[in-house]
Amino acid sequence: MTPKQRRQLIRELIESNEIATQEELCKLLAARAPAVTQATVSRDLAQLGARRTLRPGSGTYYEVPADASTRLPELVRSIDDNGTLVVVHTSPGAAQVVASALDRARPAEILGTIAGDDAIFVAPARGVQAARLARRVRELVKQLR
Repeated sequence: MTPKQRRQLIRELIESNEIATQEELCKLLAARAPAVTQATVSRDLAQLGARRTLRPGSGTYYEVPADASTRLPELVRSIDDNGTLVVVHTSPGAAQVVASALDRARPAEILGTIAGDDAIFVAPARGVQAARLARRVRELVKQLR
């Protein structure tokens, strides 16, 4: 099974089941495809733009937007710097998806990212000023359309 086929299967499983954890998803995948690691599933979820959403009265479950690539710019609320770091604020639950997209872009200006639920710390590479990095992150977010 190719990674593209596996991601399509993950999309189908998420759309047809209430999956609350990556462990549950791994078990469902194992029943229909060769076993994959949790780390692989995590990367696939990021690639798909999947996120956990709250369903009142029933907990949190994964969902996959219809077209994650067009939604990524919509998930970013603000991009600011403090002279040292860049902080990207996102919609709740979207920080890991956006950080993964930034990491995959691999711009030379980014040393690395740390994502929480709705905020991302972006560390500049050596010699890169935070203001310049903030501009570069804004450019990248626009390109993610």
